Amino acid sequence: MRASINMADKGDLYRLLSWLSPSFPVGAFAYSHSLEYAVESGQVTDRNGLIDWIETVLLFGSGRVDGVLFREVYLATRKQDWDALDDMAELGAAFQPTSEIALESRSQGDAFLTATRNAWPSSALDRLAGGAVYPVAVGLACAAHGIDLLDGLGGYFHGFASNLVSAGVRLIPLGQSDGQLALAALEPIVAEAAAQAMTIPLENIGSAAPMLDLQSIHHETQYSRLFRS
Repeated sequence: MRASINMADKGDLYRLLSWLSPSFPVGAFAYSHSLEYAVESGQVTDRNGLIDWIETVLLFGSGRVDGVLFREVYLATRKQDWDALDDMAELGAAFQPTSEIALESRSQGDAFLTATRNAWPSSALDRLAGGAVYPVAVGLACAAHGIDLLDGLGGYFHGFASNLVSAGVRLIPLGQSDGQLALAALEPIVAEAAAQAMTIPLENIGSAAPMLDLQSIHHETQYSRLFRS
């Protein structure tokens, strides 16, 4: 007799996997988060370099800021503190270090909110009718649909890492096997990024990866480009 699985009991997981899947229409494939310039300039040349670069992004760069924003938006939404939600949306927009990173995060956030409202509507999602950066959008959706905060953070950072690995496979280039080895090596880093996001006080929000920001600035004028960031 075939065992049956009640997918209704796994609704949270189903939604989280759907939202952070490469097939979810946020256009993540178009952005490299300045990895394209890092490869062009010879700073990332192999699998180990890619792993180190993504670790820096998640723990010291944009990921460090994104995690705090995600947490604060999640908590504000669960408490229905809409003033705090608006403040975090504004702070998220202000904390984008370059024009291309701002484009990357805002474009994905807006697309995420549009797609999620259409398929998984919630009145809370309408609170950001004007759009938001990506971690704010995903944090809001997770809270609105009752997804566990730490699970949401883990899913967000896994999606972030996966997209950068995919970009590295195309840019360096790496084989698919090396890409999966890189993603496997990043498992504890993704877990650390999620755990870090639970502990950093809001007043200590910020990044400490100026070279990543500089690479993004250089990418704006890179002669030949595959990615928008």
